[in-house]
Amino acid sequence: MNFIKAEYWERGFQEVITPNIYNSKLWEMSGHWQHYSEHMFSFEVEKERFALKPMNCPGHCLMFDHRPRSWRELPIRMADFGVLHRNELSGALSGLTRVRRFQQDDGHIFCTQDQIKEEIRGCLNFLKKVYATFGYSFTLFLSTRPDKYLGEVHVWEDAEKQLEESLDAFGWPWKLNPGDGAFYGPKIDITIMDALKRPHQCATIQLDFQLPERFNLQYDSGEEKKRPVIIHRAILGSVERMIAILTESYGGKWPFWLSPRQSIVVPVGPQFDEYAQTVAKQVHDAGFLCEADLDLGTTMNKKIRNAQLAQYNFIFVVGEKEKTNHSANVRTRDNKVHGEYSIPDIINKFSVMTQEKSLHSEENF
Repeated sequence: MNFIKAEYWERGFQEVITPNIYNSKLWEMSGHWQHYSEHMFSFEVEKERFALKPMNCPGHCLMFDHRPRSWRELPIRMADFGVLHRNELSGALSGLTRVRRFQQDDGHIFCTQDQIKEEIRGCLNFLKKVYATFGYSFTLFLSTRPDKYLGEVHVWEDAEKQLEESLDAFGWPWKLNPGDGAFYGPKIDITIMDALKRPHQCATIQLDFQLPERFNLQYDSGEEKKRPVIIHRAILGSVERMIAILTESYGGKWPFWLSPRQSIVVPVGPQFDEYAQTVAKQVHDAGFLCEADLDLGTTMNKKIRNAQLAQYNFIFVVGEKEKTNHSANVRTRDNKVHGEYSIPDIINKFSVMTQEKSLHSEENF
């Protein structure tokens, strides 16, 4: 999430927080109640019907509409990591890849008609950077008008044409997926393959002319009131699903910048336990994960082997020489020995690895 939030900052998104529960009247206004209510968790409060939100877009529409808007403000890019609930069939649930409670790196862009292509291009470039960082290739699909849809056919056709032109300009191969669009607009679906070569639809970019109509959203163009267009987009999609796919793909060998076990300190003997704790604290205080293995019942070689099996990216062996030099002997989970480095040098290298987000930090230490 920190990675995505940093990208949001670079790309002009503002992170917002919206309620988890809304009155059913809002969902009726948005059209979700008519088209999606069977997938929503709803309940009665004081003789009114409420529902847990399955998506963030109606809330973002309310935020856009809370005051008059000018064309000078557009595009407005909102991002939301709010918790979502969807009443999936029990037979469809599967580990982390299909759950009823999840979070998305959800975002909505409110823009003018003239800004659509530029914003879609920005979304596609955002997607390309994130997936390249994870080491994934991806497949693009243009999903068009489904059988059950909102709005006029000519509006759908115009939206589909704009997405098609944006995909062509992006220069990445894409395929047509007829009839699989959302009920409120066409979309670009992005699939990646997990370790078992199973396709997963994670990211999505959707064009929406319907919600601005239903919520009567307007901005002042300088001459008259006009409707904005909404671009729904998610890069990771469900964060839980992406974690599952990454876990399987990396097979436990997480890249350093994502790893839950970045480093561990192994003393050569009990007399160096205190120095091992000092090194672990220094690295930890610099913002990196680091532990010290002080188990008296395990030999040094066994501790190193345990750390390698547990997939710690880096193992720091410390003894008399390292204590005297304020350093550590560095080796990796694949037993590549890099030798002795001072603690400040190690911390500096960790900082560079995190910034570069390399997939092979252990080799390039």
